[in-house]
Amino acid sequence: MQEILVRAGCFIAIIILGYSLKKFGFFKEEDFKILSKIVIKITLPASIIFSFSGKVVDPSMLTLAALGLGCGLIYVVLAWLINKRRGKERQAFEMLNTAGYNIGNFTMPFVQSFLGPTGVITTSLFDTGNAFICLGGAYSAASIVKDGGRFSVKRIVRSLVKSIPFDCYIIMTALSLMHISLPAPVVSFAEIIANANAFMAMLMIGVGFKLSSNKEQIGSILRILTVRYGMAVLFALGFYYLLPFSLEIRQTLMILAFGPIASAAPAFTGEMKSDVGLSSAVNSLSIIISIVCIVSILLITR
Repeated sequence: MQEILVRAGCFIAIIILGYSLKKFGFFKEEDFKILSKIVIKITLPASIIFSFSGKVVDPSMLTLAALGLGCGLIYVVLAWLINKRRGKERQAFEMLNTAGYNIGNFTMPFVQSFLGPTGVITTSLFDTGNAFICLGGAYSAASIVKDGGRFSVKRIVRSLVKSIPFDCYIIMTALSLMHISLPAPVVSFAEIIANANAFMAMLMIGVGFKLSSNKEQIGSILRILTVRYGMAVLFALGFYYLLPFSLEIRQTLMILAFGPIASAAPAFTGEMKSDVGLSSAVNSLSIIISIVCIVSILLITR
């Protein structure tokens, strides 16, 4: 448990480091765009490639991927419904910043330490479905809402295809299903870059962090986090008591339900030309809340 708490504390420390460096002038606000491009287009894709390399996916377990996709869709729809009267800008922002899970950088270490190989496979498959949402799906839907256009499957698919992390997930999942491995030099190259992903993602959030006493901003934060963790409780109870899986898989799904908001959300918020500071604030607070929730679950269920 100490190792997990130390790792979680390190995530928060890196966010504080990024914020402090911006305050001292090392980073400027516009540097967030550069950091977000590095995360979305370089370190995150490399992390996906390395995580999937050498793993074999059993087609019968793809139900878990459907759960990851389903949870994300529910969050997107809820944010869309709750904010229908708050304007398209606010509606799009909350759709993007309520959905998606930060699994690779955050939840996976908890699972690896406490729930073994079955937990890791369960998490990877859940994350495959989650990827449709956090690596392009939520951004596509939010962009359509913000622009005032009609929902179009073709437009969402086109946007997803342009997402490098999403393309990596699809390719690596297909290779895993076909039992095809990438050449060792490619995996080694991806590993070196992937090792920087957690640091870059947390640093990016810290640089983008901006919190004011604006009532509308505080209201948005409270609304997003209430929806997020209120639904997390319902998801966790449903996963544990209603699904016909082994205890280890159900425990893993409970932990996944309380994962923080996707670390790519602030980067996509920047691409959507929306409020990056607010997005980073929501993301940072969700990490702190998730640490408390996940550690509590591990203490209760073990």
